[in-house]
Amino acid sequence: MGPTPTASTAGTPPTEVLALLPLPDPASLPEPLLRGSECVWACDTRLTGATAVDLGERMDIDRGIARWFPRACRTCAGVKAHAALAAHAPYCELCIENAADCSTGRALTWLVQDGRRAEATAP
Repeated sequence: MGPTPTASTAGTPPTEVLALLPLPDPASLPEPLLRGSECVWACDTRLTGATAVDLGERMDIDRGIARWFPRACRTCAGVKAHAALAAHAPYCELCIENAADCSTGRALTWLVQDGRRAEATAP
């Protein structure tokens, strides 16, 4: 059985955990993806307040985009969280010793599980 979501992982994971999810280059994204009305990973999922994972306001001055507001569908966020967890866990002392002690690992695991639940219930 997976970890139980905590106050920091239920609904919206902490900003520092969401920052671990690799985002596409905002300069290459169309307007709907920049403003968060569609999944930032361009899976064609139209997002609502109930179905979206808010990835937080981002700034990318180097690419000429002052502010953008990426959001993702739960399925894509789970896939990206799985990759982030695979990159994080082997190098995290807490994860190596006892994964339950790592709040980052727990939050990423929750995102993975949430994405799988969303995929399982998709029409």
